[in-house]
Amino acid sequence: MKQGIFGPISGKLGPVVGATWNGIPYLRESPKKKKKKRKRTTAQLANEEKMKFVNLLLVPFHPYVGIGFQHLAIEKTAVNVAYSIMYHRAVTGVYPNLVVDYAQIVISAGNLPGLLNLEMEMVGEQVIQLIWDNGSDPRTGFDDQVMLVLYCPELALTDGFTGGAKRNSEQCLFKFDSRFIGKALEVYVSVTSLDRKRIAHSVYLGRVGGI
Repeated sequence: MKQGIFGPISGKLGPVVGATWNGIPYLRESPKKKKKKRKRTTAQLANEEKMKFVNLLLVPFHPYVGIGFQHLAIEKTAVNVAYSIMYHRAVTGVYPNLVVDYAQIVISAGNLPGLLNLEMEMVGEQVIQLIWDNGSDPRTGFDDQVMLVLYCPELALTDGFTGGAKRNSEQCLFKFDSRFIGKALEVYVSVTSLDRKRIAHSVYLGRVGGI
């Protein structure tokens, strides 16, 4: 800055500071005041821990909720939708005493009619059987695809399928991961159209296995 419009500037001028270095006048941005970090409240810390807890809980369900909530993912991801439901409905209590209500976990939501008179049974130490009625609702398709999810809380893992059985099969057998043998499993079922454009609201069938 050689003499500038009125000569060298010394000191602060709005958002800039004028000074001279080795006889050379110059301008630089005014230093910003550092904001003091506010100490987070106990409630804020507890909320952050709950968010982390829900995120970890949801991870094993990602492959299924990605299908189950894709139609509700408007300006957000399907996982975001599932996270919100799980945060507000499935996890209760205050950190560090958080509790999971497995009956409130939802893996899909939609208006496709679900499976009727759905029943499950363990028919072997590693095999689960589902039986249902096809029904005659005109809104359904014979080739609708069953979605089955088994969640093992002890291992924080899921196993299952989407498309392993058709609606009109009215039954299926599923041999799950050998690591799940003898452990408590939470079971969820839904059904989606073959083209994935429609999906039913998921159903929690309860717990199987374990002591």
